[in-house]
Amino acid sequence: MTHRPPQPPPAIATARRAVRRALTEPGGPRAGDLVLVACSGGADSLALAGAAAFVAPRIGLRAGGVTVDHGLQEGSAERAAAVAATLRGLGFDPVEQVSVDVGHEGGPEGAARTARYAALDAAAERHRAAAVLLGHTSDDQAETVLLRLARGSGARSLAGMSPRTGGYLRPFLGLDRATVRAACELMDLAAWEDPHNTDPAYARSRVRVEALPVLEKALGPGIAKALARSADLLRDDADALEAWTEEAERGVRRADGGLDAAALAELPRAVRTRLLRRAAIAAGCPAGALTAGHVAELDRLVTGWRGQAHVDLPGGMRGRRVDGMILVTPPLR
Repeated sequence: MTHRPPQPPPAIATARRAVRRALTEPGGPRAGDLVLVACSGGADSLALAGAAAFVAPRIGLRAGGVTVDHGLQEGSAERAAAVAATLRGLGFDPVEQVSVDVGHEGGPEGAARTARYAALDAAAERHRAAAVLLGHTSDDQAETVLLRLARGSGARSLAGMSPRTGGYLRPFLGLDRATVRAACELMDLAAWEDPHNTDPAYARSRVRVEALPVLEKALGPGIAKALARSADLLRDDADALEAWTEEAERGVRRADGGLDAAALAELPRAVRTRLLRRAAIAAGCPAGALTAGHVAELDRLVTGWRGQAHVDLPGGMRGRRVDGMILVTPPLR
């Protein structure tokens, strides 16, 4: 009689399948490559580490880990050291504990995120990693969509996080937080709960602790999953519009770099405004400061042209219409 090996609990099996799927997608890591797991010590990233430690060697990959100490709380260095020890205990090699200085630009959450990704980028480059795995779940996706919806963002922004962004992979983006945390517990990995996750000083914490529960109570269960599904659908739409924009740019871009206003006017607004936003950023406007209002004013140079002198844009730039062209340049002197 053949004895089958014991099967892992469903939550663990689900986490492992998600990691395997992410790591075996076309264009992903190849046999012998190193993949790094970004681990904060929270339940989501620990579950990711545990699943990756099981899956990676079985598909011919090497697994390493990085934990980033933001230095924002007392004892953070000691906690980061404990996380690094856990990663080594899972068999990861290399393992790095990286300390960062968090600035102020973009608010506390944005500044911490900027510092964290810079550290992860540098670690991936140092170790020549083929990919960095992040532990975001569908609940994180829902929170991201709500935050961006409150800012009046467009389709690309409301599409939320992608399962793959450059060298970053998010295997758990299709799994809910409850499943991932159950997997962490069943793997006997001791998670640390960051107090910032429930601190009302942070917008994401307010969405997580206050806004989503209110929506669930008012509209019924499943709001987080519905928001994550909406992000998936919007991502498909945004991808299609970006492809259309790429094609359209060849027809409106003049040899001297300006955009042909008459050709722009023939395009759907969704494509036209993407082209105008691209032109502004390429000319030097900071992407984070360029709002939908700025782009709408540029669009008026195309569709509501009444001889306007210029449109003031972030970064000290100006949008102008000259000889039937839309130009974004520094102020004329």
